[in-house]
Amino acid sequence: MTLRCTFIDHGKGGAPDCMHVAQRDMAAPTGRQVLIEVAYAGVNRPDVLQRSGSYPPPPGASPYLGLEVSGAIIAVGPEVTAWKVGDAVCALTPGGGYAQYCLADERHCLPVPRGMDLLSAAAIPENYFTVWTNVFDRARLSAGEKFLVHGGSSGIGLTAIQLARAFGAEVWTTVGNPAKADACLKAGAHHAVQYRDADFEAEVRQATGGAGVDVILDMVGGAYINKNIRLLAVNGRLVQIAFLEGSKAEIDALPIMIKRLQFTGSTLRPRSDDDKGDIARSLASKVVPLMEQGQCLPLIHEVFPLAEAAQAHALMESSKHIGKIMLKVQA
Repeated sequence: MTLRCTFIDHGKGGAPDCMHVAQRDMAAPTGRQVLIEVAYAGVNRPDVLQRSGSYPPPPGASPYLGLEVSGAIIAVGPEVTAWKVGDAVCALTPGGGYAQYCLADERHCLPVPRGMDLLSAAAIPENYFTVWTNVFDRARLSAGEKFLVHGGSSGIGLTAIQLARAFGAEVWTTVGNPAKADACLKAGAHHAVQYRDADFEAEVRQATGGAGVDVILDMVGGAYINKNIRLLAVNGRLVQIAFLEGSKAEIDALPIMIKRLQFTGSTLRPRSDDDKGDIARSLASKVVPLMEQGQCLPLIHEVFPLAEAAQAHALMESSKHIGKIMLKVQA
């Protein structure tokens, strides 16, 4: 029987109002895929970039928007062993999450943490996968180190603050206004610098006695790149995950050599299924237990009905939100 799926179509892309509700036939799961009846979907910056035409999906990925969902599994592919029909999961998806039904690889699903509702669970995958692989796998942040995350009030930022604090780091962040600073401090940041009122490089340098920080997670780029390099302590690590202010900068590379720095970065969506599965296993063993104890929980800013995806994107582009923007899919 063919399953009809209500979803958000962004057509050829453009402004938020290019998105509209449409219907299509839903493919049955194959191989290690599971089919999820979606309860909630997260809205993320890559969705906005894809909709605007500046971030096309990688080869083989779904052409539709939506990188994370929660809901119940209603069908499984013939090679699935970890899940069964009826299981409640949240999942990192290859696209297509703004929809009534969505396919995901079984390796990229997580159990809904005990005590957590499906709304909060849908806010886990994109941010927590991203932060874990970049901050803990690539940058190897460890207890006692000093950590700086830019854009602390975003979904990524608040996730990074909470996880870094939970694993014993001293946490700095940059934010745009006092309300965002308060939210970051409540989430666990030790220090919040309002970048419109102060030079974050000077503030963090002074607060660390000139030593700088061990790890920086940056999604801004542009003029921040050289500031980040100068702020890193000896053997420091800079991890770049986005470029809101551009990817090009004239870099003074001498500090990289003198301080033995590492400048790295990654994107999540093009990673292999096995890579994403490895990240999911780490989250299941090291982060889900914290969530079940009431720690490191997503902060939800606003929930929009699926049909109002355009308003959700407009809010994200305004940068007025603190935490996650979500879509409610089930009526």
